[in-house]
Amino acid sequence: MAPDTPQQQEVLIVTGMSGAGRSTVANALEDLGWYVVDNLPPQMLRPLVDLAEHAGSTLPRIAAVVDVRGRDFFSDLQEIIQALRSGTQLRVVFLEATDQALVRRFEQVRRPHPLQGNGTLLDGIGAERSRLSPIRESSDIIIDTSDLNIHQLATTVQERFSHADTAGVQVTVMSFGFKYGAPTDADGIADARFLPNPFWVPELRAHSGLDSEVSEYVLGQTGARDFVDAYAKALEPVLAGYQRENKRHATIAIGCTGGKHRSVAIARELAEKIGTYPGVVVNVKHRDLGRE
Repeated sequence: MAPDTPQQQEVLIVTGMSGAGRSTVANALEDLGWYVVDNLPPQMLRPLVDLAEHAGSTLPRIAAVVDVRGRDFFSDLQEIIQALRSGTQLRVVFLEATDQALVRRFEQVRRPHPLQGNGTLLDGIGAERSRLSPIRESSDIIIDTSDLNIHQLATTVQERFSHADTAGVQVTVMSFGFKYGAPTDADGIADARFLPNPFWVPELRAHSGLDSEVSEYVLGQTGARDFVDAYAKALEPVLAGYQRENKRHATIAIGCTGGKHRSVAIARELAEKIGTYPGVVVNVKHRDLGRE
C-alpha cells in the first residue's frame, strides 16, 4: 500500500496598503482557525512554511501579514513569493483603499504613515503605493476596503476564506444557579425558576437535569416546552445577526435556583433546538452542577 500523501499546507500572504485593514483581516482569519503571524519579514516565509509542513495537520492553514514595516526586508517579497508558489498552495491577498479613505483613517488614529518621514500623509501613501505596485499586480485576491467598515471587511474575509465546516457562530448554552451569581459574560440570560422545582420532589432531589426522570419532569410542566420553543425561535434571528456582524462566540445562560435541575434540563433542550440553525455550533456547559 502506498503511503498517505501528506496534506498540503494552505498558505495565505496578507499585504497591502497601511491603513487598509490588515489587522482586521488577521483577526478574522484567526477566528476562522488560521494560524496567523503578523509583521513577518519576507525572509521568514520559507521557514514558516517548512515548519507548517513539518507540523502537518496541526497547522493546515497559515497566514502571514507582510507589509512595509519590514523595512528593507520588504524588497525581497516578490522574489520570495515566486519561489514559494512552486510546491505550495499559496495565495496573496492585497488590501487597498483610496487615498481619501487612508488619509481619513490615519487622521482618526492620529498616527503617521510608516513611509511619511518629514513629508505629508499623502507623501507616505504615494510612496507606499509605488513600492507595492508589483505585488498588487501579481496578487491573487485584491480587496478594496475604501467603503467597508471593520464588520463588513471581516464578513468579506469569512465569505472568501472559511471552510464549509467552519461555524458561523459557536454558542455555549450554560446552565447556572442564581444563588451562585449570574454569569457576567453571558450574551443572554433566561430564568427557569417559573417552573416547579424538582428539589422538592423527594425521589428527584438527588438527581439532576441530566437524568431522564428529572428532565421529563421539568419539560412536562405547563409552559416548559412552550418556553423552550419560543426562546429558540427568538434566538434564531439573533444568531443569524451575530453571523452577519462576525460575532463568532456567544453564551446563552439558563438559570434556576441551584443550577442542578431545571436550568440543566432546559439548557439541554434549548441547545438541541438552536443547534439545527444554519452556521450554529452548540456546546453545553453546566456551570454549577455538582456544587452543594
